[in-house]
Amino acid sequence: MLVASGECADGNETPCTCGNTGCLEAVASGPAVAAQLRASGFDVPHHAALLELVRSGDLEALRTVRQAGRDVGSVLASCVNLLNPSVIVIGGVVSTAGEHFLAGIREAVYSRSLPLATQHLRILGAQTRGQAGILGASALVTGHGLSIENVNRLIG
Repeated sequence: MLVASGECADGNETPCTCGNTGCLEAVASGPAVAAQLRASGFDVPHHAALLELVRSGDLEALRTVRQAGRDVGSVLASCVNLLNPSVIVIGGVVSTAGEHFLAGIREAVYSRSLPLATQHLRILGAQTRGQAGILGASALVTGHGLSIENVNRLIG
């Protein structure tokens, strides 16, 4: 998805790994936020360094993470208006940086979505601590293994 604020300071759109420019991944992912901080002179070689900067309260890191949240929120606002979800759960490296990322998302979603769509909406950070893939895979295996068809086939 393209983001309205996906332009670099020099006016060129931010390139994405998919080959397009201005994509959400290019401006709001963990690697994108780390790259923005490196461009500002910070030593952020990996995700742990990004999280350390944010948790230490560095103002530039907090501002960058919050803007990434706003970028994600601007895309999610369209989804909220269309789908009217009751809960949005945010995961990924940047979401573990604390409330600043989620605050940016909430700011954009609540300001750009219809009040009826956000009346009961909750935007939360995932509690999976890097285990989302494993938990999802185990849920799929369990659901398949314990499906009515499989259980009936095994006992019948």
